Amino acid sequence: MTATLLALALLLSLAGPLAWRLRRSPAFITGRDGRLSTSTALALAWTVILIWLLLAVLTHGLATGTGTDYFNADPGPLSPLATVYLPLLGGPYTALIGAKAVVGIRLQHGTLAKPAATSPHRPLRELIANDSGRTDLVDLQYVALNAVTMLYVVLSFLSDVQGGLPDLPSQLWALTGAPAGAYLLNKLATRPNPVITAASLTDDTLTIRGGGFTPDARLELNGTPVPTTAPTPDTLTTPLPHPTHPITAVVTSRGLRSDPYTHTPTPHPQTTHPPATHTPATHTPAEDEHTPPGARPGR
Repeated sequence: MTATLLALALLLSLAGPLAWRLRRSPAFITGRDGRLSTSTALALAWTVILIWLLLAVLTHGLATGTGTDYFNADPGPLSPLATVYLPLLGGPYTALIGAKAVVGIRLQHGTLAKPAATSPHRPLRELIANDSGRTDLVDLQYVALNAVTMLYVVLSFLSDVQGGLPDLPSQLWALTGAPAGAYLLNKLATRPNPVITAASLTDDTLTIRGGGFTPDARLELNGTPVPTTAPTPDTLTTPLPHPTHPITAVVTSRGLRSDPYTHTPTPHPQTTHPPATHTPATHTPAEDEHTPPGARPGR
């Protein structure tokens, strides 16, 4: 019981400050768009768990005074490390590296744009949602299966700390490896929707900026198709003289539609003139007293 409590206290001492730090400044596990990165978060979680397991086993060996005999036993407390835990860790890291490579290549070629986060707060729901904020089934199963596997590993170790790293079923790595593969394949196979990140109006020309725009991309303003000029992978322009109402833009590219983007035109400043004032004529009392009626005042 004492060994279990010590191991649990060690886990809290590692995970507690890290969770508090990430809650205040989650930049370490966010992607280029400022949203929580599923692959980064899971790879970090598995790293923390493995470090905790190794520290707990080392602490137990030193605390019991068994020394090298404890670690050199056959099988030793670290025997499953190479056969179970490294493959268990390999799946999330493969997904992390592969996802970063796919996103980086698409951003470089202009076929993908990452919309900026609209809020400084990072809800955990972003771990299972796509760029549009909708729940992604592949991301959901990736997070759920890894969470269940992590819980299984932690509880198995706490039930027998003296036994060292629990000798889990050899097929357990599939609960992280297979979802990681599906997550990476989903990144490769999914055609990214066009994304609108900004809109500006200059000299009666509306400029739409974003990513994933093909040469045949179509632009709709308030539900009405409008012609575009000189489209590029990240820019669309269209004439728009003197709009006075909010504009909702949608781009369709390769049969995929972007999320609506609303732009409110800035009203043109109007020059106003102060109203003319009339100053009534003034008379001096001296003129009224000394000037006879009908006579002109002297010069």
